[in-house]
Amino acid sequence: MEDPSEKTMPSRLETINAVNSNHTNNHVKQPEMDVALVVDQMHEKLSELREQLAGVIVGQEEVAEQLLIGILCRGHCILQGMPGLAKTMMVSTLASLTDLSFRRVQFTPDLMPGDITGTEVLEEDHTTGKRIFRFVEGPLFGNVILADEINRTPPKTQSALLEAMQEHQLTVCGKTYKLPDPFFVLATQNPVETEGTYPLPEAQLDRFLLKIHVRYPTRDEEREIARRQTTDYSFETKTVLDVEQISQMQSLVRSVVVSDHVYNAALDLVRGTRPDEGSMSAELKNMVQFGAGPRATIALLMAAKARALVNRRCHATVADLVAVAKPVLRHRVILTFNAEAAGVDADSVLEKNIAQTPSLKNNSPVVS
Repeated sequence: MEDPSEKTMPSRLETINAVNSNHTNNHVKQPEMDVALVVDQMHEKLSELREQLAGVIVGQEEVAEQLLIGILCRGHCILQGMPGLAKTMMVSTLASLTDLSFRRVQFTPDLMPGDITGTEVLEEDHTTGKRIFRFVEGPLFGNVILADEINRTPPKTQSALLEAMQEHQLTVCGKTYKLPDPFFVLATQNPVETEGTYPLPEAQLDRFLLKIHVRYPTRDEEREIARRQTTDYSFETKTVLDVEQISQMQSLVRSVVVSDHVYNAALDLVRGTRPDEGSMSAELKNMVQFGAGPRATIALLMAAKARALVNRRCHATVADLVAVAKPVLRHRVILTFNAEAAGVDADSVLEKNIAQTPSLKNNSPVVS
């Protein structure tokens, strides 16, 4: 007898056809049911993945959701938090649950670009006796790349990530090499230890879809962490999603419906971070040096769409925008010296911006 829990998702072509039919033939009911079925099956898979992740990582549900949003949007994420908060373990566990190849790069001050991209080596062909160059792939040739402590390596090596993150390809010795698909860079950095670190340039920060803050665990969560780590607790994970299923989900994200008022709210939110916009209050103008650009608007809408799917909905709401606003915008808003001297951070500015944006005030809670 077939196990209903082992239902497979429709093929990518079936998914796209159903969604396209839904957009072109609104009077036809069957495609809408197909899309709803795909969303339900996707939600089941994501729920199972989060349950598996919870067997290894205690708490951090919000971080897990934001990482899933990043994967669904084909976006890169940067995780910032104190040492010992399981940032590396969360990324490696997530990769194992999704059947994606995982590569870890420990960024250090002496790391060179060729150490991560790969390089050509000279070797001799024993049959002909001729010497030829052979390209040896670096750790960037994987699906999930953990860039551990990315701010500890010099800008020269950091810039080697730019082409990979944006174009999903690398150029080495004049030759271009395609990277595996899907390709995600999940970077970590320590916010406290600033000695011997190199702040990431704004151009590279803007290529990260989300900047995720990893918080301290609650008292109950920390007690559970201590219990697991001081006993013989073990949890066997299993693969929940394969590459094809992830690709199907990523295709579905762009088909999530966004109403005009949600588009307008996204524009109001992003444009409200720019000091030269007339809508920004005098208080915020004294805090913000540079606001978020158009790429932030795209990222905000894509993240809101992905969050809607994660919560089993085919349409994005203003509540989705508000929920993803901080991780999308906190690394794209550059504060003034006065704001930093006063201890104001980007999250505080964004909270004020959200509170002062009329299109976000009448925000009804999301019903999952």
